[in-house]
Amino acid sequence: MARVLTGIQSSGRPHLGNILGAIVPAIELINQNKEEAFIFIADFHSLTSSKDGNLRKQNTMAVAAAWLAFGLDIEKTTFYRQSHIPEVTELTWYLNCFAPYPMLANAHSFKDKASRLADVNAGLFTYPVLMAADILLYSANLVPVGKDQLQHLEMTRDIATTFNRIMEEEILVIPEARISEEVMIIPGTDGQKMSKSYNNYIDIFLTEKELKKNVNSIVTDSTPLEEPKDSDTCNVFRLYSLLADKGQTEQMRANYLGGNYGYGHAKKEFMELILSKYTKERETFNFFMNNPAEIEKRLSAGEEKAKTVAFELLNRVREKLGFR
Repeated sequence: MARVLTGIQSSGRPHLGNILGAIVPAIELINQNKEEAFIFIADFHSLTSSKDGNLRKQNTMAVAAAWLAFGLDIEKTTFYRQSHIPEVTELTWYLNCFAPYPMLANAHSFKDKASRLADVNAGLFTYPVLMAADILLYSANLVPVGKDQLQHLEMTRDIATTFNRIMEEEILVIPEARISEEVMIIPGTDGQKMSKSYNNYIDIFLTEKELKKNVNSIVTDSTPLEEPKDSDTCNVFRLYSLLADKGQTEQMRANYLGGNYGYGHAKKEFMELILSKYTKERETFNFFMNNPAEIEKRLSAGEEKAKTVAFELLNRVREKLGFR
């Protein structure tokens, strides 16, 4: 049975882009029961951008609550926090010593962040190596990634291949990327890719009052109320169509073309759609956030399983490198 692994950073609460692009597809894959699944919360990774420990704990709980709210089956899944498996940091150091400097310096994500962030730290530079350790520690065969993360997966493959060649033994599993061409780039409130970094995300777990403010922040043009509008270029319509069924989508498109339908009307319909579509998920999320012990119980069970797998692989690496 193939082993699939994926994770989400705890740099903030999961937004609509995370849900549609990662959480829902991963849960659908797990429910097909074709692969052994490892799902983790990448709280070590979040340290590159946030140094607030209390906020990180809250975000970690929120990420876990979101996975559980959307129906993650912990009986079929090894569900854990990255930081609770310290073997990953030891493996990261070993892999750092096999990762060539030019490869890391040429990482697209590092160059992008280094050009626009004030805090350009070494963690950002070695981020791909920690990601490699996340994958290789559990001998993952398949890693669902977006096209923007494909380069990091290729780095993981290169590092693992180099390690195996120098060690003259196939110790590390060479993972394959799983890219679904059907996965769309989820637009943010400003039309760019939805991202915590751009602060342009929709948080479906907000209270109704906060959600209204969030939805109203979606950027639109200045077309007057009475005039027809172009649905294809409208951020509200693009987001609405991701959640709506075909009939709802076509009705809103007709409203845009008919005139006397403002962006305020569209935003109101989008908010109502979020509330109706995700009623159960919002309630479950709030239950877990109000009962953190229930989250802890589920994560701890997964961490026990993850530690067993991690310890076995790390001991093989230690032995080959002369540290055991």
